[in-house]
Amino acid sequence: MEWHITDAQSLGIIDREIGTHVFSPAEYEIVRRVIYTTADFEYKSLVRFSDQALQAGAAALAARTTIIVDVPMVQVGITPQILSTFANPVYCSLDTVTRPQREKSRTAWGIQTLAKRYPEGIFVVGQEQTALSGLVDLIEAEEIKPALVIATPSGFVGADVAKSRLNDSMVSHIRIDGRKGSSVVAVAIVNGLVDLAWQAYGRNESGGS
Repeated sequence: MEWHITDAQSLGIIDREIGTHVFSPAEYEIVRRVIYTTADFEYKSLVRFSDQALQAGAAALAARTTIIVDVPMVQVGITPQILSTFANPVYCSLDTVTRPQREKSRTAWGIQTLAKRYPEGIFVVGQEQTALSGLVDLIEAEEIKPALVIATPSGFVGADVAKSRLNDSMVSHIRIDGRKGSSVVAVAIVNGLVDLAWQAYGRNESGGS
């Protein structure tokens, strides 16, 4: 992300107001990005990282692992950053040709279809709780083993359960606990992770210059 003077001022405000925290420097960069995007300091207590989530995600990005997202807003939000760095393929569940399923939403069916094609992909569920539930079903059935799952859907029914199930899995993930979340938050997390990964791996990607 290209930062400007107003961005720096806003980040400075966040640094002053956030207070003490337990995040690693890399984790804090993600949390700070989410707070900057939402102007909501409550995310300080809602962003959760599994062990080695950032390391796993950065390595997967550098390996040009396919990224699967649930909705077009996430795809549009992350594609410019991806194209200017690692150029990973990015597919959206809603663009997947699927057959009608009464018991599943189009998004859930689409993300499960793509998950079976790319079982070790990076999955970003920003909005659709049903897509996250479907993804966790496949993880629990050991049909897929994602490199990383980013889960930020909001909701009053089912979202917290799906996030809890994701937490109980052995898959590397970044999630938003509780009822809050959105596609905007997912985009902030992905772009923050891409920045961190590019700092770690980008020199090699650029030919060592």
